[in-house]
Amino acid sequence: MPEVVTKHPDVVKDVLQSAGAKCGAGAPQKILTKCPREQFCALPGGEICVYSPKDVEQMTQLSRAELCASRTDASPPAGGLAAAAAPWGLAAVVPAAIVSALVLRRRLRVPPRGT
Repeated sequence: MPEVVTKHPDVVKDVLQSAGAKCGAGAPQKILTKCPREQFCALPGGEICVYSPKDVEQMTQLSRAELCASRTDASPPAGGLAAAAAPWGLAAVVPAAIVSALVLRRRLRVPPRGT
């Protein structure tokens, strides 16, 4: 059964509960017996233990060293920060250009012919 690390453990538990999970004290722990009760969720298909980054030391499936080692394996995007931000910049510029064109068209609208 998985252990999950997230910046927002309460949100993850809320989402799991909305799908029918029983989270917190009172949910039976059959497999993840070392998971703190307030971080535990039981689903019909299994169990999940939800950790925040500050609780990583309590995890039994991964160590802090394993998590940190995997972080160094990731390579930065090609082209650096500018390349990573470029798609978001384009996503902001295109709608702004469309809105600007519509406003300009409306201001420059020629009155209908025949009046």
